[in-house]
Amino acid sequence: MDETGVCGIAGGSGAGKTTLTRALVKALAREGRTATVLPFDNYYRDLADRPYPERTQVNFDHPDSLEHELYLEHLAQLLNGQSVEVPIYDFATHTRSTQVLVVEPHEIIIAEGILLFAVPEVRHQLGLKVFVAAPQNLRYQRRLKRDVEERGRSPESIQKQFTTTVAPMHDQFVEPFAAQADVVVEGTGAMKKAVEQIVAQLAPKDVTPPN
Repeated sequence: MDETGVCGIAGGSGAGKTTLTRALVKALAREGRTATVLPFDNYYRDLADRPYPERTQVNFDHPDSLEHELYLEHLAQLLNGQSVEVPIYDFATHTRSTQVLVVEPHEIIIAEGILLFAVPEVRHQLGLKVFVAAPQNLRYQRRLKRDVEERGRSPESIQKQFTTTVAPMHDQFVEPFAAQADVVVEGTGAMKKAVEQIVAQLAPKDVTPPN
């Protein structure tokens, strides 16, 4: 699959990365192009061997919390035209499911995740880097809603995590890499224009990662 392009989408928790990714997949499909999504957040390390109270103390906003070695292996397989079995992560228990998500290779691979740019080995595989920016208060409100509704967490625990790890790690490992992005998306109003810009730049010959 020599003409496969890799587009990386990063940004803070709740910034709108998933929304942009979905819009991008649809926009590519309208042009008759295919894309597959490889979410970095699925690769949080399995903590099943630790007691639950100990799992909750892990800093999930640090790059070391992600199994980037496996992510790179799967990315390489997709680039070689092979399907991969992506882990399914249970954010309520901090463990991986026994089930997996089979992801097939396509013309464009969209790598997406908060800490995607923070791991040099991963960042160097990205032909086109997109950063989604949003104010901290908006990101917090979105995360609060998601974690209460989808992950069964209490507002108190969400606020504590955001203050102690999410915000500081964002300042250290997320925000600084906005300067390295090829495209910066700021605000939901800019999403449509950003999608058009990204699609225009996703010419496979231009985004094939370096050897």
